[in-house]
Amino acid sequence: MRISSKLVGVGVLALMTGCSTLNSLNPFASDKKGDQPAKLVELKGSMAVRTAWKLDIGKAKGYQFSPALTGDTLVVAAADGAIARVDAATGKQLWRVKADSDLSAGVGTDGNLIVVGGEKGILMGYNMDGKLLWKTQLSSEILSAPVVSQGIVVARSIDNRIVGVDATDGSKKWTVQKVAPPLTLRNAPGMIVAGTDVIVAQPGGKLSALIMATGAPRWDVEVGISRGATELERVTDIGGAPVLFENEVCAASYQGRVGCFDLVTGSARWTRDLSSSVGVAVDQLFVFAPDDKGALNAFTRDTGASSWKNDKLSFRRLSTPLSYGRAVAVGDYEGYVHFLSREDGSFLARAATDGSPIVGTPLVAGANLIFQTQNGTVTAIAVE
Repeated sequence: MRISSKLVGVGVLALMTGCSTLNSLNPFASDKKGDQPAKLVELKGSMAVRTAWKLDIGKAKGYQFSPALTGDTLVVAAADGAIARVDAATGKQLWRVKADSDLSAGVGTDGNLIVVGGEKGILMGYNMDGKLLWKTQLSSEILSAPVVSQGIVVARSIDNRIVGVDATDGSKKWTVQKVAPPLTLRNAPGMIVAGTDVIVAQPGGKLSALIMATGAPRWDVEVGISRGATELERVTDIGGAPVLFENEVCAASYQGRVGCFDLVTGSARWTRDLSSSVGVAVDQLFVFAPDDKGALNAFTRDTGASSWKNDKLSFRRLSTPLSYGRAVAVGDYEGYVHFLSREDGSFLARAATDGSPIVGTPLVAGANLIFQTQNGTVTAIAVE
């Protein structure tokens, strides 16, 4: 049940569906007094960036779509059912198909299978030539991109049910039902494969490690801890996908914390208070996390000490960042990609896409950084 563009309620808020006054409860509403997006100033960058190519795949509508990398190609998708495989270096479209239903999530791939979430909870598997292999009906809407590994596809539906299906025919192998809090963000908490496990981000600010083959639990950890007197104040959901780096998994939560956790046990290496509705970027030295006021924060990866904070992009609804070379790149609600020094947070360069929000998780493909916008432009930016 949708309460606003960003909030989903269950139980105590069930009678409030459709109430226009609920926009005032939305923590992401842009009409709060004084919370106007920062204006961009002319930038004399010290780093050269250029647009290598662009591709129009189709609008995301109210969903989040992120490109997936397999070898030297990308797979991208859109809400109208378009799915395409693209040469990552040139943007040349290798093939494009149209699913027979609208899509709400994607893309997941292991290089042998492509999986997307269809409207009304339909999970679909395609081969690498774009041929539909199977469909499986899940219990409710799919917002998070599925993952594929070891012959298993793992998908999470909005009722917080996690399902493992056979990658060859889509038959269900296991189901794990997790309790959902009364009020959650309508976002797409992600999943990543870590060896024989899958790490699942969930509503309520939790990370769960499940054995991929069986769905058996490995560990659970709270990234965000609920605080406050009301259900709204206690909302603490993980935004974006957790990030695996060496023997740690790092994530951030809305009205919660950012931190890194031991991959084997789930125990916290470090945590810091932070509110974010998107994912983090991690490299050898730093964890980069935008907060919900539009500041980009850098924490040292080993201890979590604050290294720097750039608040010059306030309320520009920053995307999940991406670390590359000497820069960290982050998108905003107008489709700009900002390049900041990973060492001190100073601005290095800026590039434009199509003027619409960058909502998907960006990735590195060879020498290009790949961003997908809400209006459906997939843009490859080369750093020179």
